[in-house]
Formats: sequence, structure tokens, C-alpha cells
Amino acid sequence: MIAAKQASAPAPPLWPAVAAMTALQALVSLALFAPGVVAPRAGLSIEQLSLFSTTAFTISLVSSFWGGTLVQRVGSLRVAALCAVAVCAGMSLALFESGWALLGAGLMLGLAVGPETPASSALLGRLVPAEKRAMVFSIRQTGNQIGAVVGSLLLPPIAVLLAPSSAYAAVIVCAAIAFAGFERLRPAYAMTPPSMPRLGLFDRLRLISADRRMAALAVASIPFSGMQVILNTCFVSFGTSELALSHVEAGWVLASAQGAGLMGRLGWGVVATRLRSARAVLVMAGVGMAVCALLLGLCGPLLSRSILILLTIVFGLTASGWNGVFIAEIAKPGRVAEATGAVLTASFLGLVAAPLLVALLTPRVGLGGSFVALGLTAAAGTAVLLMERSHARE
Repeated sequence: MIAAKQASAPAPPLWPAVAAMTALQALVSLALFAPGVVAPRAGLSIEQLSLFSTTAFTISLVSSFWGGTLVQRVGSLRVAALCAVAVCAGMSLALFESGWALLGAGLMLGLAVGPETPASSALLGRLVPAEKRAMVFSIRQTGNQIGAVVGSLLLPPIAVLLAPSSAYAAVIVCAAIAFAGFERLRPAYAMTPPSMPRLGLFDRLRLISADRRMAALAVASIPFSGMQVILNTCFVSFGTSELALSHVEAGWVLASAQGAGLMGRLGWGVVATRLRSARAVLVMAGVGMAVCALLLGLCGPLLSRSILILLTIVFGLTASGWNGVFIAEIAKPGRVAEATGAVLTASFLGLVAAPLLVALLTPRVGLGGSFVALGLTAAAGTAVLLMERSHARE
């Protein structure tokens, strides 16, 4: 009788879990944004910011491989709480405002970036009915832009009016609140997640190389993801150093771009549905981000304020809004998790390599020249998509 009652117990409610997992992604995004948006006030160089980003995403690539195992052992909400602890540790190191401290902050944040997606997927995958899956996961993916917008709007004024350390402290407070929320929800969602596919690095590379379509998507995702991370990390420094914007103004302009990226993550899906082609939307996004990067790098200082803001909004719409359609395009029936993990491994390479490229180029050609170089790589990635599409038609 008792077993029957337990078997018929209602499933935990969906929307608190969606809110928690969206908040987790927003928190991690906020922490990743923090050094970039306070950089002018903190005196951080592009080389230091690049090293921070490269370290964070290198560690996140490694931690993503064991994120699923950790979820299996301790559950999604406990992993979310551990991610909040890693954010607290990373921002606590950033308080010291030195290059080595920022490197340590990147290392700690990488431990949060890798596991947060497996934790969310395992929890929501158990709770979401099939007919709501696309909507729920789209909502969850907006957490990245929510954290970016909040960071771009609030952290520069805090850094200017108080100190950069106060901005980092604000992120620590957010992480502490998130930790308490995750731990409070954890008992209600204490269920064993399904086993998740485990693919090593070489397994993922073999899966990509065996499919020409996936290989083209993987190659294109490298410059696309690189463009996205540099827009997020370096735009405020670019705005203050080369576009004659104040620190707070640069934060507002970046927030506008990230708001456009939020709309893009939802809107591009509608466009892809209307056109019945996610690939066509990815090509449009690639062309858009390439053109915007080239114009911003070549003509940015000459543009009026209104044109600059409009250009940056389109930049955010394309460079920060392509991810949802991309994930939909790489999903293969029967091997969705494996295909997604394999191609996203290539995307991580862009997140790691782009900051290194910018650190190498900026002392020689300035940030404007670095944006031009990234625009050319995005154009090359778009060309790969077009060539593969032409080959498929033939």
C-alpha cells in the first residue's frame, strides 16, 4: 500500500525548476561578464581579459566531460549549488584585482561553466512533457542573455561610483542567494537522473568527421562562438578606448546588443520555422555578424552615436542570437545528446582560441583591427556552410 502511494506521488512542479536552471545560467553569465564590463575602471588590459576568458573556457571544456557523472552522483540542484560556490570563489579571487587573481577567477568559473548545462538538461529533461520541450529549453537558454544584460547595465555604474571590487562583491551576493535557493529546492527534486551518454574527446571528433553536415556546422561554430565571446568580453574596453564612449555608456550599448541577442535566440527560431531551414538562418547570422564586425572595426570611430547603437544591436542579434537555431540544426534523431556534445566541443575551441587571437593582434592593430580579423573568420565560417549546402544539393 505504501509502495503504491509512493508510485502515484505527483511529479515535482516544472516551473520552479525552470526558474532555478535559468537563474543558474544567468549567474554564470553574469560572472563571466564581470571582468570585461569593469575593465576600464579596473585597469585590466586586453591581454589579461583574454587570458581570463581562455582559462575559463579551457577549464569548462574539461569539466563538461565529467559534468554528467557529477549530476548522476549528487543530483542537478546540488551541482547547481556547487556552481554557485565556484562563482563565489572566482569572484572572491577577482577582488584582489591582479592578473594572477583574474587567472584564478577564470579557473574557478570554468568549473561552473562546464557542469551547468548537463545539470539543467538532466533535471528539465525529466520534467518537461514533449509538447513543451522546445519552449522550456528556449526559456532556459535566455539565462545567458539575462545575465549579460544585467551585468552590462548594473556592474559598470557600480564600478564607477564605488570600485571594481564592489561589482565583484555584487556578483558574490547574487551567487550566495542562488546557492540558498538551489539548496532549498533540492529536496523536492531529489530524483535519480537517467544515465547520460559519455563520449571522450576523440569519440566526439570521430562523430563529427563521419558526417559532412556536422563537420561543416562544427567548423562554422568555431568563429561564430569566438565572435560572441569577444563581443561580450572586449566591447566595453573597445568602446572606451576607440569609440569615445564613457564606461557607463559602453555598458549600456553592450546591454542593448545583449537584449537583441535575447530576442534573437527566440526570434531566429521563428524565422527558421517560417523558412523551414535552420541552415539558412545560420548563414544570415554569419553574414550579419561578419558585416557588423568589419564595419565596427573599420568605421566605428567615425559613426554617429545612433548608427553605432543600431549597428551594435544588429551585432548582438546575430553574434549572440544564433545558438538556439544552431543546437536545433545539429540534433540528429536517435543521437541528439551525442551530436550536440560533439559539435559543441568544436564551439569551445572558438571560445578558447578567439581571446588568444585578440591578445596577439590588439597590441599590433588595436581592438578595431581584431574585430576586423574576427569578421573575416566569421565570413569564412559562413562560406563553409554555403559550400556544404551546395555539395548536399549536388
